Amino acid sequence: MQTPCVQVCEIDTALAVCRGCGRTLQEIGNWVRYSPSERLRIMRELPARQAQGTAERK
Repeated sequence: MQTPCVQVCEIDTALAVCRGCGRTLQEIGNWVRYSPSERLRIMRELPARQAQGTAERK
């Protein structure tokens, strides 16, 4: 199963996402239940989320 996890699990409390992979706590918890297409959709959204999070932390 493909996962965006990079073994850097630290939650950004202001944005409510993992700083390592960009997923929300709900997405992390439900990852194994999602269909392959749902996981792919989320993985495609992550670069934009991470870029937004980086910009907001500056």
